[in-house]
Amino acid sequence: MAVSRREFIAGSASGAAGLVVGGVLGKVVAGDGDGGGGGGGALSGDVGSIAEARGLTPAEVVQAVKTVVPPGKPELDEFYILASGGHSGQMLVMGVPSMKIKKVIGVFTPESWQGWGFGTDSGDIIRAGTTAEGGPVSPAQPTLTWADTHHPAISETNGEYDGRWVYINDRANGRIAMVDLRDFKTKQIYDIPNLLSSHGGVFVTPNSEYVHISTKTPTLIAGADVATSLENFADSYRGYSTFLAIDPTTGKFDVARSFQVELPPYTQDLADAGKLVSDGWVFINSYNSEMSWGGNMEGNPPIEVGASAGDYDYMHAINWKKAEQVVQSRSTVINGMRVIPLDVAVEEGILYLVPEPRSPHGVDVSPDGNYLCVGGKLDPHVTIYSFEQFQAAVDAEDFEDHDQFGVPIINFDSVVAGRVEVGAGPLHTQFDAEGHGYISLFIESAVAKFSLGAPYFEGDQAFQLVDKVPVHYNIGHLVTMEGDTTKPQGKYLVALNKWSIDRHSAVGTLNPQNFQLVDLDGEAMEVLSDTPIGMAEPHYVQAIRADRINAWHVYPPGTNPTTMEPDSNAVVQGEERIERNGDQVDVFMSLTRSQFKPDVLRLNKGDHVTLHLTNIESTPDATHGFAIPRYNISASLDPGEYTRIDFVADVEGAFAMYCTEFCSALHLEMQGWILVS
Repeated sequence: MAVSRREFIAGSASGAAGLVVGGVLGKVVAGDGDGGGGGGGALSGDVGSIAEARGLTPAEVVQAVKTVVPPGKPELDEFYILASGGHSGQMLVMGVPSMKIKKVIGVFTPESWQGWGFGTDSGDIIRAGTTAEGGPVSPAQPTLTWADTHHPAISETNGEYDGRWVYINDRANGRIAMVDLRDFKTKQIYDIPNLLSSHGGVFVTPNSEYVHISTKTPTLIAGADVATSLENFADSYRGYSTFLAIDPTTGKFDVARSFQVELPPYTQDLADAGKLVSDGWVFINSYNSEMSWGGNMEGNPPIEVGASAGDYDYMHAINWKKAEQVVQSRSTVINGMRVIPLDVAVEEGILYLVPEPRSPHGVDVSPDGNYLCVGGKLDPHVTIYSFEQFQAAVDAEDFEDHDQFGVPIINFDSVVAGRVEVGAGPLHTQFDAEGHGYISLFIESAVAKFSLGAPYFEGDQAFQLVDKVPVHYNIGHLVTMEGDTTKPQGKYLVALNKWSIDRHSAVGTLNPQNFQLVDLDGEAMEVLSDTPIGMAEPHYVQAIRADRINAWHVYPPGTNPTTMEPDSNAVVQGEERIERNGDQVDVFMSLTRSQFKPDVLRLNKGDHVTLHLTNIESTPDATHGFAIPRYNISASLDPGEYTRIDFVADVEGAFAMYCTEFCSALHLEMQGWILVS
């Protein structure tokens, strides 16, 4: 029944308004309970009057209450979102349902707040992430310092997030980074051989054996003639599916145990790991099986036309557990990485192709591991494949053909379990525990809910459209809480919308991206809130239960974040010192409220200086900064943290080093002098 604003104000409403006035917020209207004063004093008076003055409907007030996380009650944010930072090259941490940004994690790009990449050990991590093996780099810019982060992947145990590590790719440059969730800091950046770009092929296998990343655009084969390579595309390019072994202790990449599977030169895209019944397999979407290369000013059709000419593209199914065995005896080494050649992958039964509607984007594996849901941008259906049917087709060699590289193509009709017409522009699917999929509709700007088949639903209830909710402007990815694990939590969905237009105040010509929180607990999906993301274009996110992460509040004294172990050069209070050996100067400095010790450094021009900095605080959040003006040096040290800064004192003058974090009443007095003469 409709509720007027007058009824809402009067407190006589039913339905959604009654929940507000008759429930917790009703106490505020009555002037008693928590809302009448004290902690609720900010609402002072009639909630209905406040809602009327702001032009809020009863439903909007209820939606707001569902997302409120008051200060001091962080447990009400039940989930963390780990979101790609897109063109910022970083990662974002957000709470759900508050949708507040908690933190920016410095990853591929220097980040001033954390002193990430400005003279400290973190700069070494960024520099190590640019290698000759990873691809050509301009001599004028020998270190890559920008990135386009796309797909985070949280470590797993038995197909569930375990909250230890998260990995994220650089879509632009074919790199991947590892972040430790004990301190939410990047520990490693790896420039992957034979990959110049990677879009969405990042995921972790169910027990964190490997993190997977694959090519997007194929890679030029060594020795191929660059000038004529496009005209000879099939012979000049290849794709690569990369399995980076994870060190089970540190979470870092163990390159010696890693390998790649060579793929045809199609454009590999989104990917997912099999789980439970499909554990041991991975599935990668691809498009442009036509191998269109453009040349729209050379008499050829543009890539978008050529790549959409065929009726089907191909899902790649890779048996990684078999590849793990084959790589020991039948691999070659390319740029330092073991590679299973394409013909070997075919001969050994490692690689198969499955037809899928043209220009597909998302491929997502259901919680039980049996259903593979594919959204095709140019097809209004979600196509749902059965792994059990796929396995039977492989065993029976039920092939409809082979591609020109000899890869078997599984019979389409033999493996499709169902198709659901969901709407215009389907992309990515996430799941709940009841057997529903939720798929983003880019063109329609909506989210569709559909049912899977057995054992979730039978008969007429299987493979049906269940619900649809409009969101605002070209949704790309979406996430349900832990919605790509074996045990989805459901409850909320977040839509990652590409445009915001009239959803937020105008802030110039570049508008923020827009996250929308959707409630899944009611009979119908409902949009609860909008969150502008004004520093990036997040591409993909994963959502993890907050209680799965056991983050440190302070470091054990003298911990080096790059190793997560106490460093032998860390300073203990009372042992601060300066050691000179010729033109090498080592400074062992402590940072505490509100001083550096030593606070005067007397240097000669040309000295090689190593600063060993230790924050000797033990109080949570007692962070100190360290910056040297004009030297482009900045560090941020959390309690207990050690870091090292190396620089050459090549600029003569007097420089007032200072603490960059407001740490105490005498913060401004936390400074010192560096004299270079």
